[in-house]
Amino acid sequence: MSLAHSNHLKYRAHIDGLRAIAVLSVLFFHADIGFPGGYVGVDVFFVISGYLIAGLILKDLDCGQFHIFEFWERRVRRILPALAVVVLSCLATGWFLFLP
Repeated sequence: MSLAHSNHLKYRAHIDGLRAIAVLSVLFFHADIGFPGGYVGVDVFFVISGYLIAGLILKDLDCGQFHIFEFWERRVRRILPALAVVVLSCLATGWFLFLP
């Protein structure tokens, strides 16, 4: 593996800190507590996520183990459970709050 891509394999806590700041900026914007520019938090979050995902792809490519189906399978396995919880919670809440 090349030295340039070895940095993509380590856990980097400061990146999680940046993501937390990005998420908090969006939450503060939507809470309407005087924090303008929540859209910047969305942009920062997507840039960081793209950086991390690109690092995973580069690692797999360097090892000769990248398969697009497995890549998408990992994404679905990671995102689908949280999506299911959010959708079911919204449906249950909406059922009791918004139906006559």
